[in-house]
Amino acid sequence: MSTELPRRQRATGTRAKICIVASEYNEQYTQALVENCSEELKTVLPSVRLEIIRVPGAFEIPVSIKSVLSRSPEKRPDAVVALGVILRGSTDHADLIGSTITQALMQLALEFTTPVIHEVLLLNDEKQAFARCIASQLNRGREAARIIPITLSSLSPCSHATKSDKPPSNTFTPPPRRRKRNRRESGIS
Repeated sequence: MSTELPRRQRATGTRAKICIVASEYNEQYTQALVENCSEELKTVLPSVRLEIIRVPGAFEIPVSIKSVLSRSPEKRPDAVVALGVILRGSTDHADLIGSTITQALMQLALEFTTPVIHEVLLLNDEKQAFARCIASQLNRGREAARIIPITLSSLSPCSHATKSDKPPSNTFTPPPRRRKRNRRESGIS
């Protein structure tokens, strides 16, 4: 686990479309994540077009993201941020939910070749939630926003080719196979 936020990148003029999907459960913490992420996005991507979708709980985040990523290519965001807070209790329920969400978010990122920034936090208690959602040193909302420009710039050739739904222009065509000669043709007896 990181102990500090990544360095803030220089602001770019990139006009990225970003969608934040955040749960309403544990609202004090999730609202702080949304606010911190939104503020930081406007700093690192001043021309950002931001859409915020709220869902009841963390378990609903992946299905909402799938709906967003299933839009037509021109309406699809360049990246999605998943924000939520799951507090552990006395059973394994929180761990099961957290694991399921992680797997679903990774699958969506791979399926749509679109960055899905995963900040659905599985935490032990409210002290950890405060440190990661409200306080500034480890704020995961700010961290998510700082990661987006880096991720977009590193994936831009891949994601733009996929979003345009055009086949890649650098398609490899193998050379024609040479016909093997049999023993008679080669003069070997």
